[in-house]
Amino acid sequence: LQRFFEIFFRNSSPQQAFSNMKEAISKLLLITEVFSESSASGSSSSNQCSQCFQMLTFDIGFGTLIDPVVLEVHEHFDFPDEDESNIQDQTFKEFLFEDTFKFLLSNESSTSSFIEALQKIYGSAVSKDETYNKDEPCLSLEEINSMITFIKELKSLGQFELLFPSAAPKIQTFLHDLYHMVDPMKQLGSALTVHWLLSSLLEQFQFVTKEAHTSLSERHSSQENSHPKQNTLSDFRKNHEALYNAIKTKERLCSYDKDTLSHIRQIFTSPQLDLNPQFNPKIREYYAEVPFDTVTVRIGAEPSNCQCQVHLDEKKGPSFASYPLGLGLNRVVILVTDDSQPSPQVVSSYKITISREDRPSLPLFDDYMMCGFVQDCGSRIRPEESCGLQPLSHEYLSAISQRELKTCEAGDTKGQWIVPCLSCSDNRTCDWREIMWQPHGCQHSVLSKPELQSCMEGRRILFIGDSTNRGMMYYLIERVNKTLEEWQKTHDVKCYHNINEGKTFVSYSYYPQFWMNANQRPSFEKALEQLLHRSRPLENTDQTVLIVGGVQWLNSNHLQIIQKVLSRENLSNILVIIKSIGMGFHLPVDGIHSLSQAEVQNLWNENLVILDTAKNFGYEVVDTFLITMGRYKEFLQGKCGCHFHEVVKSNPSEESPHLTMTLSRHYTLGKYFSSQSKLSQLQDYATNSQSPYHVRGPINQVYSEILLSRLCASKRELAST
Repeated sequence: LQRFFEIFFRNSSPQQAFSNMKEAISKLLLITEVFSESSASGSSSSNQCSQCFQMLTFDIGFGTLIDPVVLEVHEHFDFPDEDESNIQDQTFKEFLFEDTFKFLLSNESSTSSFIEALQKIYGSAVSKDETYNKDEPCLSLEEINSMITFIKELKSLGQFELLFPSAAPKIQTFLHDLYHMVDPMKQLGSALTVHWLLSSLLEQFQFVTKEAHTSLSERHSSQENSHPKQNTLSDFRKNHEALYNAIKTKERLCSYDKDTLSHIRQIFTSPQLDLNPQFNPKIREYYAEVPFDTVTVRIGAEPSNCQCQVHLDEKKGPSFASYPLGLGLNRVVILVTDDSQPSPQVVSSYKITISREDRPSLPLFDDYMMCGFVQDCGSRIRPEESCGLQPLSHEYLSAISQRELKTCEAGDTKGQWIVPCLSCSDNRTCDWREIMWQPHGCQHSVLSKPELQSCMEGRRILFIGDSTNRGMMYYLIERVNKTLEEWQKTHDVKCYHNINEGKTFVSYSYYPQFWMNANQRPSFEKALEQLLHRSRPLENTDQTVLIVGGVQWLNSNHLQIIQKVLSRENLSNILVIIKSIGMGFHLPVDGIHSLSQAEVQNLWNENLVILDTAKNFGYEVVDTFLITMGRYKEFLQGKCGCHFHEVVKSNPSEESPHLTMTLSRHYTLGKYFSSQSKLSQLQDYATNSQSPYHVRGPINQVYSEILLSRLCASKRELAST
């Protein structure tokens, strides 16, 4: 705080601005106390707690002058962090709490010091056998205890500064005028006595608070050698991490020994990770596990050698960064560079593998109930609607358990996630392995392999979008072929001719190419034209299918461009399927833009516009936002927190898990559902040991199956006709 005032008031008077801020806070607290005392004096009982404490946070505003205004007082400890909770601020919080508890829970005895101070204040002996003179104030036991506690706190102030009592003339004058105005009848004599005694006690212990009252100029001059004066805010920010290291370690402990060139001295993590093995500079690989609810981690490191620096993930990466933790394994690489050379060289690397657990799940018992949810209470997209698990009525369960439930007519039919639990009030009692997506009043068709292969025969399927769209493409390929022979994170145009025994063509174009400068990126129109040309010949029928979508780049303007390009290319009659936006970018991580809660909530309205516009153009839709928003914590690897799929290498030596994803299937739990879903026929494809790769992710599987059902809907109608 002292450094802050030095930087921002360097052209005026930092010391005066700092004093004015303390004065403004002191006056507000004194006014609050006096009116509280005045109110309490009129009642026979008081609800005040003498041994209680409260941490208050003040929002202070400064205009062009150095006079502050108290904008707001938070009745709790409020530490807003504009930089998305970095590890430095986390450490500062820890220091604040540490100092707070040191003076609140001090074990130092202060009774003898209190008696000694009173002797000096009154100039006469004070003991349990003597009494005060009648003109001297008589303290209650509660007030005496408060005095003793005050002395304890004076001895353990840490880095806190005492605001009151204060010898500042302005405060003394203000206090006199305040009591005279509020208490002309002198009814608050007890409070005045306590103030006077506190001031007197403070005089006896000035040596304790001498450091706390050091002026800014004195404090700065004592730090000239270790912290050269910064002249700009930019310089101040550049030194933020250096200052943090100085605070954390008091001074940077580094060596010039060449043997330490490749070592890091310590690893910082927030929340604290239990590294296995324990950290040792000579050990290069570590493993840690975190529970399901831990979705981000802040990691930093410090080099052992004074000539070295550490960087995360890449040669020019930061030394501290926040990472999203997808379900399963997450890897962070710490690089050590030797900066003594004109061109810094990487001299070593450390790897941390962090395993994030799946959602805790209880095995299903006979005595269970069915619960449903659309949104999680941890991120309420629709504040006006209920969140978390809600019990499902018997009527609702009976309706969706019909043997011949009608087929959904659109890919954006509203629905909810359903899961069996012992209690809907406790999500820890649920069997999350049995969760299913249930549209209201209908079911999405799940095609068998022969049905899907027949539907795909002779068709040319074109995908354009980001990695979430690519995940749906690979799911489609694996479903049709029953195997996934090749896979790559392509960021260009890719064509596949070996689908469905050569009877189906699939192509993909990555959009948008976010890594390029905005003025160099191909436009959506250009990218779409290129994909169409690379995929020819194309029929102007539903034998040609265009699937468009991504996380959050898509808007209604793109749909108008699609219509314009298809009309120009004489492809207006092809089948177009729009994948709507999905959850993602909701985590405070480095290197990407993160959405605020208000921006996340606004995605709901943006999604509705996309769905309505698409349907007005006659396009099919798949609403992925509704499906992902309630399970936003169940993302897989990737900085965006938006991937609900991953492509993994198949391992024939390991027994593949049973396909537990359920999609509008009639629950196999006899209590409510009696019939089996066609999804049970799909369990073999996910366990094909001959497939080199496999698309994993139950949430991706749900909306990918909806995509397949919409892709083949017209074929089913023709067949039934």
